[in-house]
Amino acid sequence: MLSYQSFMPNIMSAKKALRQSAKRHEQNQSWKKKIKAVTKNLDQLLQTNSSTVDILKKEESALQKVLDKAANKNVIHKNKADRLKARYAKRITAKTNPSQDAGAATGDKSRA
Repeated sequence: MLSYQSFMPNIMSAKKALRQSAKRHEQNQSWKKKIKAVTKNLDQLLQTNSSTVDILKKEESALQKVLDKAANKNVIHKNKADRLKARYAKRITAKTNPSQDAGAATGDKSRA
């Protein structure tokens, strides 16, 4: 990891670039921590059997909000945000509707 404190440039534009880079690094790390916290919370809810549909939907909404904002700020790629949202939506659907057959929950489109 690049240490932002040990390198001190002499040129003014390089000094400004270093300040900007350090600021962006802090902001990106903050967003990544938010994403990790929300996904960890949702994973824990999916592991427990006592979680209700309302709680899962609320956490899914929070996850989608955080991922969309992070993608808009270019912290993560838009496709990664969409991929994570789809994966968690599939897991939540499988958890809330266990009566459906396993093929529908996993996306299996083979004909009977």
